[in-house]
Parts: sequence; structure tokens; C-alpha cells
Amino acid sequence: MAELPSILDLPEEQRAVCAQLGIETVGVDDADATTLAERAARRALAEAGISAEELGALLVVEQRAPRTLLSSEATLLQARLGATHALTFTVGGLGCVSVTPALLTARGLLAADPELGPVLVAHGSKPVSEHRYRHPVTVNGDGGQALLLGRRGKVTIVDQVQETDGRYWDLFHVDYRGRHPSRWREECTDQPAYSFRLAVETRNRLRALLDRLLRRNGLVRADVRGFVSQNLSAGGLTFTEEALDLTLLPDCRENLRTLGHLGPNDVFLNLSSALQTGRLADGDHAVLINVSPVAAWSLLLVRIGPERDGNAPSRQKSQETTA
Repeated sequence: MAELPSILDLPEEQRAVCAQLGIETVGVDDADATTLAERAARRALAEAGISAEELGALLVVEQRAPRTLLSSEATLLQARLGATHALTFTVGGLGCVSVTPALLTARGLLAADPELGPVLVAHGSKPVSEHRYRHPVTVNGDGGQALLLGRRGKVTIVDQVQETDGRYWDLFHVDYRGRHPSRWREECTDQPAYSFRLAVETRNRLRALLDRLLRRNGLVRADVRGFVSQNLSAGGLTFTEEALDLTLLPDCRENLRTLGHLGPNDVFLNLSSALQTGRLADGDHAVLINVSPVAAWSLLLVRIGPERDGNAPSRQKSQETTA
């Protein structure tokens, strides 16, 4: 665990912005992203009492910066775990929202093949840049997470919705070609577009997606026990609350303050925390809200407890945050 701003060497004009993010410490680990994912995967399998050889599929939410090109870190993770029989590939391209298509794919595999073993979704969150700060958005920490999906589990994925808008495909990027890694930066190519146009777009999209998600599942907001979001900044959490006229569970701000941003791992980290603190219990519904500046938006509706009819794929969870 590293305290801010001691690990950040920021220009003076960026320090004030960073200080307002609501992040005090972030997890820092010497391990690479694959090792972070491996640790979480082993913990998930151990908690479920399942061996890696029993896995039907291993889906890896892709890293933003692989160590080498052409090689496959997904099959490296497969080999390390000993998931000999698992169908293995990566899912990604949507930043933080990439966990949603991974879950959609896992549910599709389970529904398509009744004999398929459990599906493991894993991700190691490691910043592209050693500088960690993405101006003016967040500070990235290190962490691994693994989600074990089967036909019965501790949490049921009821439904999920997702949309994207390719007009913002390059709003944030790292210009790395021809640059030494010490010069890599997560840069916003158009700050007015991020601060204003994308903010309005996000508000409208999230409102419409939430209404659609609840309506098609026969629910109203009062039926949702808790809402969780990703951990970008205190201002980002407030924006989500005001845009949707709701209150996020306190776990979001607590994890933001101590761990920073963990990419696709954020929403399930916050869900896990809410379960551990007792803010969510069996029978409760929760909505997980995820946004990526590429731009992509997703909402997941989950119910605590196993699937009632025993047929739909559900999720067993385990996550690891490095310290």
C-alpha cells in the first residue's frame, strides 16, 4: 500500500486536481498483471473447492499493456493454474466495462453447453504507466480478481445491459510507440469532450439503461437494496448519484479512498465489500454501474443468493486486492 502524493511526481498544475479525487492510498505490488490474476484465481478455486482441471472455460479480461506482443498471457495463466481442459481466451477492448462482455460470454457458454464445467473470469489490474495518475480522472492501483461462474452460486446474475459509442474511441490513450516506458502517460486527447459532452452522454445513457434494466425485470428502484459503481474519484461517484438520483453504497467511497481505481475489478470489489459488511444479504437485489471513457456503459442486475429455479448461470465470487 502506498500513500499519495508520495508515489506521484506530478506537475504543479495537476497536484490540486489529484488531491480532490478522494484517493489517499493505492495498492502497489511488484507482481505483474498475470500473477495478480493468478493469485485471485487460485483463491476463488480454493474457496469453491474446485480444481483447475474441472474448469470448462477460462476467460481473461485483457490487460491494457501486455508484456510482449504476439504472445498469449491468457494461456500463460491457463498453464500456471493447470486448467488443462479449459477453453481459454481473452475478452476486452472496453476498458473498465470489459468485465461485462466477459460475463455475457461466460453465461452464453454455460447456457449453450449443459455439460460445460465452471467458467473462471480473471483479471490482473496493473497501470499502463508507472506514473499511475490519469489526469484529470483517477489514480490506478494494482489488484487481481477472479469470478467463478456456474449454474448455482452465492450471487445470481439476473440481467445485464451494455451500450457503446465509437465517437469517443480515442478519448484516452497512451502514445507508446517510439517512447521509453518512463515517458508513457495516460493522456486525455480532448478534456472538454470528457468533462462536458461525455458527461452529458453518460448521464443520459445511464438513466435510460437503468430504466430499461429494471422495467424488463419487473422491478422498480425501491426493489433494489444497493447500487455500486466503479472507483474513479469522489466527484465521479457524486456525479453518478446525482445523474441517477440514487445513493451508492458506502463501500464505493471506502474502497476508492484506500485502493484507488482497479479498472474492471472495481464493481465486484465493491459488491464483495457490501456482502462482507452485511449491507447486502440473501434475497437482495443490487445494480452494478460501470462506465468507460472509450465510451462504454454497462449495468448489471444481481440477486444475492442462488438462482431460484436452478437453471440460469450464477456467479461465485472471490477477489484479491494487493497490499
